[in-house]
Amino acid sequence: MKIVIVACLLASLGFSSVIDDFLSSLKQEAIKENPSFKEFDYKRGEEIFLSKHIGKKGELISCASCHGTDLNKSNQNYFTGKTIDALSPKANQKRFTDKADIEKWLKRNFNDVYNREGTAIEKGDVVTYIINK
Repeated sequence: MKIVIVACLLASLGFSSVIDDFLSSLKQEAIKENPSFKEFDYKRGEEIFLSKHIGKKGELISCASCHGTDLNKSNQNYFTGKTIDALSPKANQKRFTDKADIEKWLKRNFNDVYNREGTAIEKGDVVTYIINK
């Protein structure tokens, strides 16, 4: 039992370290974008995640179109029908454990929904929303 508890604790520390480092680097970028920037915001992240836009395939979609609104559950990709594992790191310990993966998927998903790469502030807000949902 102790081994399981220690393993879970170490996994959560790994997640925390990666996400804290990632958000810290985004914060530095955000300050360059907007010198009056203070902190990432859950509500702005929620709006970005849930708002619909004409995406890259010309259809009205949001992040929730593929990831769903309950981030603790898997959902289906709107276009391919493939299952997407739960986005919340609380439900899926593989989420937010690799900075390169976080950057890759944020870039790809912003391009899919918004037809552009997200700003540092937008990315930080979305990540803040996801990890706190």
